[in-house]
Amino acid sequence: MSRIAYVNGRYVRHAEAGVSIDDRAFLFADGIYEVIEVFGGKLIDEAGHLARLERSARELRINLPAGEGAFKLILRELVARNRVTDGHVYMQVTRGAARRDHVFPKAGTPATLVAFAHRGDREAAEAKARAGIKVISMPDIRWKRPDIKTTSLLPNVLAKQEARDAGAYEAWLLDSQGYVTEGASSNAWIVDGEGALMTHPADSAILSGITRARLLQIAAAQGLRVIERAFTLEEAFAAREAFISGATTLVMPVIALDGRKIGSGAPGPVALGLRAGFHDFAPASA
Repeated sequence: MSRIAYVNGRYVRHAEAGVSIDDRAFLFADGIYEVIEVFGGKLIDEAGHLARLERSARELRINLPAGEGAFKLILRELVARNRVTDGHVYMQVTRGAARRDHVFPKAGTPATLVAFAHRGDREAAEAKARAGIKVISMPDIRWKRPDIKTTSLLPNVLAKQEARDAGAYEAWLLDSQGYVTEGASSNAWIVDGEGALMTHPADSAILSGITRARLLQIAAAQGLRVIERAFTLEEAFAAREAFISGATTLVMPVIALDGRKIGSGAPGPVALGLRAGFHDFAPASA
């Protein structure tokens, strides 16, 4: 079956998408995006993702080409047309196509909207969670506004590739003081020696993950103590457990950091418990 995407008001086959070579995303990475999980044919935490898309657009002064209702219709149509039961939908909004110039194009230039859906392998994801993943650490070289979900991801790409080259799944980024900010494409968590969850506060140093926010609520419901503060590598090495979170990973246990075991070196009960309860707690679309 041909995969169907949405491009500026049309549903088209992927091979026929045809985005302009003058598009600002292509020339300057001048765009924003969101990724939403599809679970059982439903969109998970859709409202939070759309709210974050609106915030990103506001921070970059991009005029969204559609309202919340229209976005919802587009996303549901993509899920249906691509017959996605479990997987993800991706949407990207750019400042549009215009003659190459660093300053914004003239007022009224239409934004570009691209969205698509793809299937995932739920069992493969669960198998990865049962086994756990390895991460490495490296300096955070991103710009100073990683809290905006922009398409400018070259530092993240380099970090992710360095992790892959080292036989790891993810890279944890360190600020100039040696504190872990977040992963290249995820939020970072540890469970300290007292059993408390610890994760970097949602300030301008990290992307405030929608899955992260939901996990804070689930943790509270499960009676877990949460401390929102930055932690060091030494604190991570001493932790009982560690894990990452994101829309594409949910809760993924970390069993090793920079070649050193975390806790017992196996996925721990807190991470696995949060993962197991996630879809019972996270809101799904109608």
